[in-house]
Amino acid sequence: MGNRIHPQGEIARILVEFLEVAVTSVIFLKGVYPDGAFERRRYMNVVVHKARHPELNEYIHSVVHGLQPLIVKGLVDRVGIIFFNDENVTIERFVFKINVNQSYSCKVEQENLEFSLRSFFIKLPLSEPVTKSLPRCCRWEIIGYFLNLPDANSLGKDAEKWIPTDAKQWQQPPLITPIKSMSSDPLSLQLYVEHPPISPNGRASPG
Repeated sequence: MGNRIHPQGEIARILVEFLEVAVTSVIFLKGVYPDGAFERRRYMNVVVHKARHPELNEYIHSVVHGLQPLIVKGLVDRVGIIFFNDENVTIERFVFKINVNQSYSCKVEQENLEFSLRSFFIKLPLSEPVTKSLPRCCRWEIIGYFLNLPDANSLGKDAEKWIPTDAKQWQQPPLITPIKSMSSDPLSLQLYVEHPPISPNGRASPG
């Protein structure tokens, strides 16, 4: 019994593995790198893409897995992949809204949870028509939105990986397009895309 994994720890483990693949899938979908920069793999019995470049893989892996202790503690509200131009103005955001049930105390049925999560990989490629074309000079980063600021003293190096972003934020609420959602006793998850608000002249407002 002493080695039994806390339910929130098991949920967080499954979720960060999912997010690592999901972030890579978003990057592939947006065409930031040539198709040849990725290779096809199977995950949760679905064909997904994995980056061939070791540094890109390591960046996504280390940042996403750095969230694991924060997710266990219920500190993470959302995880976003943001694309911004050379003026640091955000063009588009893919957002995963996370709700791990902190009161859940039953055994986590990994197969059932993964069955729900795999539907995101099926739906994500179908979302391309509602996304924006990116300029050649665009950049991207992974950002976390926290319910409370992580305590570096209690979380150590994992918390130190998360620093304030310098991307310019929109001054008005964004336009939101839902992509996929799931709800279960241990975990609820939403994926949606955010675009800049429309200004009175009918153009997207940079902020």
